[in-house]
Formats: sequence, C-alpha cells, structure tokens
Amino acid sequence: MNAIITLLPSGERFEAQPGETVLEAALRHGFNLPHSCRGGSCLSCRARVVEGDVAYPDGAPPALSEDDRAGGYALLCQARTAGDLTVETRPVETPGNVRIRRLPCRVERIDELAHDVIRLKLRLPGFEPFEFLPGQYVDILLAGGQRRSFSMANPPHDAGSLELHVRHVPGGEFTGRVFDRLEEKELLRIEGPLGQFYLREDSPRPLIMVAGGTGYAPIKSILRHLFERDGAPDPRPVQLYWGIRALRDLYDRDAPKGWQRRQPHFSFTPVLSEPQPGDRWDGRTGLVHEAVLADHEDLRGHDVYVCGPPPMIEAARVDFLRRGLPEDQLFFDSFEFAPGHRD
Repeated sequence: MNAIITLLPSGERFEAQPGETVLEAALRHGFNLPHSCRGGSCLSCRARVVEGDVAYPDGAPPALSEDDRAGGYALLCQARTAGDLTVETRPVETPGNVRIRRLPCRVERIDELAHDVIRLKLRLPGFEPFEFLPGQYVDILLAGGQRRSFSMANPPHDAGSLELHVRHVPGGEFTGRVFDRLEEKELLRIEGPLGQFYLREDSPRPLIMVAGGTGYAPIKSILRHLFERDGAPDPRPVQLYWGIRALRDLYDRDAPKGWQRRQPHFSFTPVLSEPQPGDRWDGRTGLVHEAVLADHEDLRGHDVYVCGPPPMIEAARVDFLRRGLPEDQLFFDSFEFAPGHRD
C-alpha cells in the first residue's frame, strides 16, 4: 500500500511506493529534495520527521548520530516509510527551465580514457532540448527499478549527447556491463537532470574546484561552461585541483592543460596521492584538499566546489571551514558507490 508523504512548510504531497526511499519517491514526483551521495554518508538529505515513522531495512546509517535520531531526524536517501509521513524539508529550486524528465537515449560512443575509466557518450532524442545546469547528474534507469547515477561532463550548450565518465567498480553490475558487454547503438533510459551541485552564476568570487578521481566529470562541465559559452568570458579566477592516485589515473589531462594555455585566469594543479616509481613525478603529492590548504591561508573570499568520494568531501569540508570558508560558499557532490546508484 502506498504511503502519503507531506512536506513542510509547503504542504506539498506525493505518494511513496512500498520499498521506496523517501528521496526516491520525491524525485520520481519531481520534488528535488536536498541530497548528494544517496548512500547515507554526507547528511545533505537530513530532515526532521514531524509525523509518522521511518525504517532503515539495512540498519540506521552510521552518519546519523544518536542525537539526530533522538531529535526526530532522518536521512531521506535511506529512510523508508512505515505509513503516511510528514517531514520538514524544502525542495531545491533550480534556475532557468530545468525540469526532471525521463528520456530514451542511444549509446553513441564508448572510449577508454584510463585503465578503469570509460567515456560513455549518449545521444538524446532531438525533438526537445535537454536543459540542465553545469555540474548536475543523470540516473540511468535499469530493470527492476535499479538506477545508476553519473555526472555529466559536457556543458549545457553541448547537450546533443551526454558525456559520462564511468569508473569500473569491482563486482559492479552496471559498470561491469559498460566495460565488458555494452555496445554502441544500444538503447538506455535516463532520468534527470538531478542534484544541487551546479555553478552559481551570480557570485563574483574566485572559484576553487577540487576533484577526486571521476569527480572531475561535473567540474569539467562547469569549466567548459565558463570557458566556451557565448558572450563575454567569465572574469573570475579559477583554480582546479585534481586528486588521483598515480599518473595513469590522470585521464583527459590534455583538456585542463589546454585551458591553462588559453585562459589567463585559470590554473591546473594535479595532485598524486600514490605516485609510482615509473611516474617520475615531480609535481604535488598527498591529499588533494591539503594542496588547497597549502596554497590558501584564508578561504573566506572564494567559492569552493568539491566533488569526489565521501572521505575526501568530509575532510575538505571540515578543514576548509576552519580556514574561514563560509558554509554557504561550499558546494559539494559526494560520489558514494551506494547500492543501486553508483556502480
């Protein structure tokens, strides 16, 4: 039996099917509730339950503290309803003509970018433009209600086909298919655009972009938007820090190197956490967010965009706020390989 979920303070309502998380039901009905990792790690979807009960079939997420649970808070990306529910949270308003849609698409190209990363290009139907904001992601819809989330690496002005960076996850059902069996011209279905990780156009502040692994994909979308869009070029200084393990993981390196040659206000700093002897690497090493800290004593005058695995996001969040970065100038997308979403 479906449950009715009511959002406060708006009073908007939608139905949740048995087994659906609150977030899944909200997104299915077009309510873009705050979220990021969808794996219960980042707390972006934390909301207060006003009426009703929630259940966690796999146990309460460790990120949700005892104080949170005692105060009636839940993580909507993990919580299932145990009947009708009222929660206190606001859908995120996105600017422009962006609306969540389900569309068919065709596999246009499959290119190997690195030993464990494939660039998947998906051709969209041409009958209506696909509107999204640079930095957002789409879900690939699979059989049995499963879905996999991937950020778009192309900018909105180049949306005839979507560029996704797919990292192979050992044992991952969908990424295994991409690497071993997916063929060009196959049909897939997507839902999107989704997510609150997108470029804030109205800020005059310099930009710091921090990517971990394939967290580079949405940042590439933002950078291409900044550097290629029509009209006057964006005057804001932009710094890209990209953290990878070893040199072989630094895929697509020609793109940021090209931007650095052509864009006077752009700098690119790759950071290797585990350089190999054969790399002959004389650049920056260690954790990528620590490279940012080494270069910036005070972050309060910047907007910072961070995209990568949850431990990187959490470390960056804590340390950047300590360096004076206001919380509303930090934007992040946590690449959690959650069951049913990121593999």
